[in-house]
Amino acid sequence: MSVETRHPADSHDRIRVHGARENNLRDISVEIPKRRLTVFTGVSGSGKSSLVFDTIAADSQRMINETYSAFVQGFMPTLARPDVDVLDGLTTAIIVDQERMGANPRSTVGTATDANAMLRILFSRLGTPQIGPPQAFSFNVASISGAGAVTMERGGREVKERRSFRVLGGMCPRCEGMGRVDDIDLTQLYDASLSLNAGALTIPGYSMDGWYGRIFRGCGFFDPDKPIAKYTRKELDALLYKEPTKIQIDGINLTYEGLVPRIQKSMLSKDVDALQPHIRAFVERAVTFAVCPECHGTRLSAEARSSTIQGKSIADVCAMQISDAADWVRELDEPSVAPLLTGLQHVLDSFVAIGLGYLSLDRPAGTLSGGEAQRTKMIRHLGSSLTDVTYVFDEPSIGLHPHDIERMNTLLLQLRDKGNTVLVVEHKPEMIGIADHVIDLGPGAGAAGGTVCFEGTIDGLRASGTLTGRHLDDRARLKERVRQPSGALEVRGATANNLRDVDVDIPLGVLVVVTGVAGSGKSSLLHGSIPAGDGAVSIDQGAIRGSRRSNPATYTGLLEPIRKAFAKANGVKPALFSANSEGACPACNGAGVIYTDLAMMAGVATECEVCEGKRFQASVLDFRLGGRDISEVLAMPVSEAEAFFAAGEARTPAAHAVLQRLVDVGLGYVSLGQPLPTLSGGERQRLKLATHLGEKGTVYVLDEPTTGLHLADVQNLLALLDRLVDSGRSVIVIEHHQAVMAHADWIIDLGPGAGHDGGRIVFEGTPSDLVSTRPTLTGQHLAAYVGA
Repeated sequence: MSVETRHPADSHDRIRVHGARENNLRDISVEIPKRRLTVFTGVSGSGKSSLVFDTIAADSQRMINETYSAFVQGFMPTLARPDVDVLDGLTTAIIVDQERMGANPRSTVGTATDANAMLRILFSRLGTPQIGPPQAFSFNVASISGAGAVTMERGGREVKERRSFRVLGGMCPRCEGMGRVDDIDLTQLYDASLSLNAGALTIPGYSMDGWYGRIFRGCGFFDPDKPIAKYTRKELDALLYKEPTKIQIDGINLTYEGLVPRIQKSMLSKDVDALQPHIRAFVERAVTFAVCPECHGTRLSAEARSSTIQGKSIADVCAMQISDAADWVRELDEPSVAPLLTGLQHVLDSFVAIGLGYLSLDRPAGTLSGGEAQRTKMIRHLGSSLTDVTYVFDEPSIGLHPHDIERMNTLLLQLRDKGNTVLVVEHKPEMIGIADHVIDLGPGAGAAGGTVCFEGTIDGLRASGTLTGRHLDDRARLKERVRQPSGALEVRGATANNLRDVDVDIPLGVLVVVTGVAGSGKSSLLHGSIPAGDGAVSIDQGAIRGSRRSNPATYTGLLEPIRKAFAKANGVKPALFSANSEGACPACNGAGVIYTDLAMMAGVATECEVCEGKRFQASVLDFRLGGRDISEVLAMPVSEAEAFFAAGEARTPAAHAVLQRLVDVGLGYVSLGQPLPTLSGGERQRLKLATHLGEKGTVYVLDEPTTGLHLADVQNLLALLDRLVDSGRSVIVIEHHQAVMAHADWIIDLGPGAGHDGGRIVFEGTPSDLVSTRPTLTGQHLAAYVGA
């Protein structure tokens, strides 16, 4: 019997990467099987994201963009070609990353997933009374009307016609679709006993030395030398509330606007958490936010709320838990909108299938955790008819309880079984275990990583002797003796979000782990009951914001003592040792590279020829400290810098203390001057942790500190938490990692389910009690993990 010859098209069954050098990758070559699930492992910073996201996914997206015309490409983000010799066998890449959803206060779970768009059409067709088109139910569209004469040319003559128009939107007119109103405390804006020229304004950025000072002095609406307390009613109204008015000062056309509308536009239109720390502190001090009394927080006008289907308005449906909303849609039997109901049903059922049924559609998108945001992005891909697509996931286990990880594994395998290539960057052994193929990068992080340590099966990885292979079967043991608390933090009647009037005593002076399935109320309990300040330091999963000019030295405040040490040693100004200030190379403005914009083609970044990428003026590099210039210090890894600033001529205790904390959180391999955008998610989280460790707190609240940590690094984190507790601090950790649970002195388990099925304390006690009684899902998974 003759062997059937293979069709040439079937030979392209691998994605081939040859000579990848992006970031810290060291000219590596790998072959990834298509239509299989491949997991990329390795310590944080070993090059996993550089290979998967910055090389494979980035080039796939770049090539797709190049299929469009130059005109269309002009509107799209320009992507540079990754630093790689050969990329072969690529398919369309769909990236599902950990990036938080935008902190736009107008964005909700419903608007981000198209569920609201479908609901608006549904209510415009079936709602009674019928009030108008879909936009009449949108809280982002304001109702406006107008009338007037328009002049047109017709047949060579000018003709005037009267026209009127009306746009019916669903926006609440009182809060403008925000769901909350703000009340500004005027005493926080100015000191009434002073004049403007004497510095009466206490708003960040409103100094009289800059443009604002020029506008206030020259506007002529009030006397800048008169104390505000002596202003007439008209002058005070002009200072606070005047509408934008064109003025001319020294021959320059400018716009004057009262303080209150200007603050509302510049500060209050943004999400408070997205503001810079000093502006956020001002907003929290000067502005009180309350639920809008007209729309009761629904963001919708009375007209939009008046139209109902089976007794429910669109606001009622959006406020429901999504699992309940799915049941409500299922009961609607209306053949005239059958395709719409099918689509809406699919979206809502996808939320439930992916473990997000506890959310509501009106939940602000900016309040979702990293894991919730990632799974929300997955929803549009579930049930998709596309096959032969490459799905790229960045740690999909983030924010998932071991019980939820099993569900996520099923979804990933379903995507693969439809004929797709699934690439997953992951640290959790439960997810690594479902891989068809594993690629382990390392052996270390940063400059010590970037090579392929192993390619093959899970069993091969176990026997390989690599760092991941050795730690894959690590199982934590329960502690024989737990610490005794020194006191308790009493929480009484907690009702934030889904909490059911919870009373709990959180022990102090010990390591407390708060656990439970995703959506059970862990964050609501801690962030709602333990206000930051008063000795409490809260370290959440919020993203670190920083441009390519930001680096670990600037973010942690480390550069300040280093600049002062250089200045003192050389008798010059500290500003010379900043690449963002006086010491910057004039050719590249301290960026180290010169960017050339090529319109719709990828921009080119070339190393600055004047400073050779060092970012500083040549004269600044003549100044030395301990035999090194400032550019050499910024190029040092943290561990080397820690030794450098510890002793000798360069001894700088303030810098050494910050570096010691960076080493403690496992960032010894990162260089001081590495741009923040090139750090991985796990590295950024630990950079944040190191910064907060310097604060004088007595209670530390950590939100999933194992995010992005390799199995081998979890032990280092536990040692760090132990040191914090042993030094007299109280540490409270929201965590799903069983190794952290096993290491706890006390566990508080919330549940039993998510959303309105959760919000209760289902267990409090020691880890050994939880394992021996196994009263909850957490207890069952922890017992299996420790082999009890």
